[in-house]
Amino acid sequence: MLISHTIESDVLRVKLLRDLDVTTRAAAALEIEALVSAHRPSRVLVELATPTPSPASLSALARARRMCQSLGIPLSATGPGAPSWTLHESPGVEAERLETGARRGR
Repeated sequence: MLISHTIESDVLRVKLLRDLDVTTRAAAALEIEALVSAHRPSRVLVELATPTPSPASLSALARARRMCQSLGIPLSATGPGAPSWTLHESPGVEAERLETGARRGR
């Protein structure tokens, strides 16, 4: 099992049970997407397994964030010893975008 989850007050709380690698990231991302599709929560909180997540864990988190963003559901992430980060764009706030590895001028 890669993740566990609970639903409290319309908040889907997903916990990665271990740091992911390239062979498990797609399965974890699909599990998160299935939970969001099934429950349609008002908010998603993803708890990472380590304070320094692997690139595969971050990839699964990015995939879940894109899916939640397309549905208008805020997604926050946290990890051991870290504060919570909200990973969605706020209405009326332009997010900085990266273009070919460099910041685009304004």
